[in-house]
Amino acid sequence: MKKSILIAALVATVITAQSVLAEQPKPAKKQSQTQQMAPNPAEFDKQLAQIQENMNQMQAQMEKIRQTQNPQERQQLLQQHWTTMQDAMGMMHGMWGSGGMGCCMGGPGMGHGMMMGGPMMGWGQMQGYYSNLTPEQQKQRQYMMDQYLPMQQMMMDHMMQHQYWMGQPQPAPK
Repeated sequence: MKKSILIAALVATVITAQSVLAEQPKPAKKQSQTQQMAPNPAEFDKQLAQIQENMNQMQAQMEKIRQTQNPQERQQLLQQHWTTMQDAMGMMHGMWGSGGMGCCMGGPGMGHGMMMGGPMMGWGQMQGYYSNLTPEQQKQRQYMMDQYLPMQQMMMDHMMQHQYWMGQPQPAPK
């Protein structure tokens, strides 16, 4: 079990590192950073609906993986599940960019450069962010986080299930 968790965490780290290396953020000007601070719930909801479609597709694929007895079919279904999972992760990553959840998520702080490809972000770098949001913007941001975090947990669950099925021994040929 510990080995599966470690492998899933490693896979998540590798996927994150690939996207970070492929897309290095450019420093934003002070004025444009202030404009990006406001959360955009309408755009977020549109992206959320697309990701939810992918999550439903992943769930259906996982159900087929559980039911199949054919090892070759299971491998094909696992590959399809992996592709769908990567698409969903890409969309989730995009939510942190400009226009999505606002703030510094698309900049050199959290999100793209959180630990890889940029300095680690602490509360000192968030100085003034929340205090500059209006009460309505704070509510919008909280709404988006409340929607995003369970989706992120669902993604981790799918990674763990995927890892489990990848590690299952193949039945001996008859």
